[in-house]
Amino acid sequence: MAVTHLRGTVVLGDEHEVGEAWVVGDRLTLERPAGAPDAVLEGWVLPGLVDVHCHIGLASDGAVDAATAERQALADRDSGVLLVRDAGSPADTGWVHERADLPRLIRAGRHLARPKRYLRHYGRELVDVRELPAAVREEAARGDGWVKLVADWIDRDLGDDGDLRPLWPDDVLVDAVAAAHDAGARVTAHTFATESLDALLDAGVDCLEHGTGATPDQVDRIAAAGVPVTATLLQVGQFEAIAAQGEARFPRFAARMRAMHARRHAHVRDLHDAGVRVLVGTDAGGTIGHGRIADEVAEMVAAGVPARDVVAAASWRTRSWLGVEGVAEGASADVVVYEADPREDVRVLAAPAAVVLRGTRYR
Repeated sequence: MAVTHLRGTVVLGDEHEVGEAWVVGDRLTLERPAGAPDAVLEGWVLPGLVDVHCHIGLASDGAVDAATAERQALADRDSGVLLVRDAGSPADTGWVHERADLPRLIRAGRHLARPKRYLRHYGRELVDVRELPAAVREEAARGDGWVKLVADWIDRDLGDDGDLRPLWPDDVLVDAVAAAHDAGARVTAHTFATESLDALLDAGVDCLEHGTGATPDQVDRIAAAGVPVTATLLQVGQFEAIAAQGEARFPRFAARMRAMHARRHAHVRDLHDAGVRVLVGTDAGGTIGHGRIADEVAEMVAAGVPARDVVAAASWRTRSWLGVEGVAEGASADVVVYEADPREDVRVLAAPAAVVLRGTRYR
């Protein structure tokens, strides 16, 4: 079996680094193997990056074909993202599991939404809200341990008063989250609106996507509950443009989106300062291109989150939270190598010196 010597600073965790490790076949070892290595990679070695809000198989108008989904996954891999939690996709991407050259994929099935209350061709639309618990059970069976709910979206039926409104009654949310947990799955929820958050927390949701409407009291609730939030600052950075598009017909909605856009950095900083686990996710696959993890990290640092915390969240901390090993004895050899320490300068993440997935080097 081929042996690659990883040399320099090999990051195992927040307070644990070693000076070297080895790739033997498709596995990592911290013990020197016999003989000379076939190759040497030197620099700062991190466990493969994680994009925890990504949509392989999705484009702006819905599902894509397998060839397009493959290109999306390859763009993620080449950026250093070797683990993806797919936060909802209308395409069946289970075939990605069979491809050793594509990132590890944790699927959440289809977004669960209601007719005319989400983006067209994205979600599974339930006519009767009472169908949600059964739909959750079905999506849990189709996915890889996660289910994605759309908790709020603009209600256009309100005319000039059209604005973000919750999709589900509180009791239905409770039953839906319980159904997922009974099936051994976790639930994450798309939420922009302030009005949705308390019901989601009451129901025991496991993760929040965006969370842009959280008030200071809700931020404290999120922190106390230990519920992570995926910041998706690249996506929230588009809120001003979304507001401009909808302002003529839906002025209330536009005003809210503008307000959330204006305080997007303060919002993420407040989450971090309150002790919330802030996750790194690009929201690639709708209107955002794949392979932009470095841009998302840079936005989070610009928001005031310390670079060391953001890099950890983009790598080993979130791998652990998802139950996937990082750099450890016998773990899959999924690492990214940099010429400088990205914890000191996150711009380094944009130019990996090497990407190694399942023991094979791809750049």
